[in-house]
Amino acid sequence: MLGDAFSADAAIRLASADPADGVPDGWRALDIGPATVAAFADVLAPCRTVVWNGPMGAFELAPFAAGTSGVAEVIAALRRALTIVGGGDSIAALAAAGLTGSVDWVSTGGGAMLALLAGEPLPAVEALAIREG
Repeated sequence: MLGDAFSADAAIRLASADPADGVPDGWRALDIGPATVAAFADVLAPCRTVVWNGPMGAFELAPFAAGTSGVAEVIAALRRALTIVGGGDSIAALAAAGLTGSVDWVSTGGGAMLALLAGEPLPAVEALAIREG
């Protein structure tokens, strides 16, 4: 979804599905559209573990919240997958959609969660381990 401003009052229009078309002058890409939400649904359906960190667009502006809400609904509906959502914005989007209780794990520390998954040391966890050791 495109907007002519970062505003809830922005004019909006659906972007071309062809990335080669780009974003026209005077417009901003502020959300994913329904076809992209459907593409996420198709890709995520067979997954056994899903980690989501970060909204799909400017979800805090009502005209650009549908993509993030749509992906939240897709993730919340995955019954065969372990679903992990991290980061304050992602959690706010889940809460706005009434889906916080529909995922398996929520982490307010999105950046720390990604660092942990990447195998990076977490200083606070290391400090606790040293104190116990």
